[in-house]
Amino acid sequence: MTHARHDLLLGIDIGTTALKAVVLDPAGGIVAQATRPHTLRSLHAGWAEMDPHEWWATTQAACRELTARVGAERIAAVGVTGMVPAMVALDGTMQPLRASIQQNDARALAEVADVRALIGDAASLAVTGGVVSQQQIGPRWRWVQRHEPEIAAQTRHLCGSYDLITQHLTGVLSLELNWAVESGLFDIRSRDWHQPFLDLVDIDVALFPPVREPATIVGVITPEAAAVTGLRAGTPVVAGSADHVAAALASGIAAPGEVLLKFGGGGDVLACADRAEPHPAFFFDFHNIPGLALINGCMATSGSFVRWFQRVIGGGADLALLDAEAAAVSPGAGGVIALPYLLGEKTPLFDPEARGVFVGLMLHHERGHLFRAVLEGICCGFRHHLDLLREDARPVTRLLAADGGTRSPLWMQITADTVGAPLQVVTGDAASAVGVAFVAGMGIGAFGGWDDVRRFVSVGPVYEPRPDAARVMDDAYAIYRDLYTSLTPVFPRLGALERPL
Repeated sequence: MTHARHDLLLGIDIGTTALKAVVLDPAGGIVAQATRPHTLRSLHAGWAEMDPHEWWATTQAACRELTARVGAERIAAVGVTGMVPAMVALDGTMQPLRASIQQNDARALAEVADVRALIGDAASLAVTGGVVSQQQIGPRWRWVQRHEPEIAAQTRHLCGSYDLITQHLTGVLSLELNWAVESGLFDIRSRDWHQPFLDLVDIDVALFPPVREPATIVGVITPEAAAVTGLRAGTPVVAGSADHVAAALASGIAAPGEVLLKFGGGGDVLACADRAEPHPAFFFDFHNIPGLALINGCMATSGSFVRWFQRVIGGGADLALLDAEAAAVSPGAGGVIALPYLLGEKTPLFDPEARGVFVGLMLHHERGHLFRAVLEGICCGFRHHLDLLREDARPVTRLLAADGGTRSPLWMQITADTVGAPLQVVTGDAASAVGVAFVAGMGIGAFGGWDDVRRFVSVGPVYEPRPDAARVMDDAYAIYRDLYTSLTPVFPRLGALERPL
């Protein structure tokens, strides 16, 4: 009698623009991939929502494709990752009551002010590792209570995107550790909910499922899930991972001083640390590797600013053409500066009322000037984070770049010129999916240790800063910083113009 081999790992990334799934061979790397598009909705200024039913549909489709290619019997374990902390409200039957309110949603302006007055930034930082912001669950839940009381009354569970998909796969609802950490209601030292904060923002702790470490096996594929996904019933499923943390793992960020710049729909700055010392301008996460932490900067828009420009100003032009036009423009974009705050800004400003801005336009400017200004503006946002780390005596010894934006050599060179340091590109797609597949492998003992992740890290070119361009970008960066300071009083007035009569 022969027994089926269970020797492959499945990682599923519930992304903002797409679902990406990979099958990972612990001995040989990626053996199959599948992608399905996702839709981000912004029905009003600052809103960012997604349909949780779409996530489950794309998960089913991607799993059926991959199991048809590699065989369901070979999948030994599954892990799911996603954006953090997307907020999904579920009823008593585990069905979503409304669209998710995404982590970069900036609607809860009044509620952020309310929670800040109730808790205070200093107390929030001391307990949760982050100051009060629009990303946290407290303000968003208060918004639902205030504007959609019927939804709040029916809600029995709150969870994230990857927690929901894990529940659909296993029938077990849990919360991965870093969703809880980034909720703004969780004590990072006791690793438990902080009841005084829950009381202040009026959230019943019973709404939160049990919190689990990333590699903890929370359940197995149910017969019902197997029927729609093609996966083998009984396959173990781990708690999963925040997408940016999984990407840091898959990029080899594993030592203090190593920093990853992630060029996705948003922009992440992930600095590895060996102790839990939060920074007031950053979010805080635990690394998937036990004993390590990540000081986490998160800009609300990065690639999404690029895509907005491509659609609205670029006329749908291919990104390669836009890159070529921007490459023909000198550093400094001909005196045009762009502020990339199209969904407000999370770190390091924590300003949901900030707006996207182009400054310096004149009649001789062409599309290439504006697109270069977009790329440079995002890079200035990355530099802002790195400067704050250095000012706080947190070393930046190695700088890496990952995600979709790294496919643009122009953007990578602009980044090196702007931050004034060599930039090592980590190649390969689906880093978050690879990272959570590795976490799943650790959950079932498929690897000897966390260091084994380095066998899956592929690096590309190193971009060195060019002295002349770096000097220009120093000046552009100074203007970038001054512009935000000067325009801060104007942003709320702009927002008032959008309110209906």
